[in-house]
Amino acid sequence: MENNKYTIEDIAIRYGLMTTVWLIGYFMIMKLVGLVHITELRMLNFIFLVGGIYLAIRRYRENNESMTYFNGIGIGFLTSAVAVIPFALFIFIYLQLDQDLLNYIRENAPFGEHNNSYILSFFVGIEGFFSGMILTFIIMQYMKRSHSKGGGII
Repeated sequence: MENNKYTIEDIAIRYGLMTTVWLIGYFMIMKLVGLVHITELRMLNFIFLVGGIYLAIRRYRENNESMTYFNGIGIGFLTSAVAVIPFALFIFIYLQLDQDLLNYIRENAPFGEHNNSYILSFFVGIEGFFSGMILTFIIMQYMKRSHSKGGGII
């Protein structure tokens, strides 16, 4: 069986876009069942982000002979960016189309009167990327081989 060498960029794009699909799918399911206005449910986005980052790092480790700690950090950060930027763009477009949701957020969110689709999508992107960075550091602590019998950094 041939062991393909995947670059960090290949893996991050693949798993980042997969994570974007999960995030958009979850958002649309929440919209369909009428729960999109419950902003606390967005915390479940972390599950999708953790899954995408973990799978990306694991794929790189399985398909490359050597992996450093910084390779894993790079994969996690890039996967987060690839996942979150299109999702933030989706939120921007969605809020342009769904004025009822935007008005609900304006009425019920702190500083809501200042919110618009630009600001909200920007904060979705910032929150998602920094969450992805923190999650990457956590996942990399789990993925270190020093926690297994093999020893070593990664």
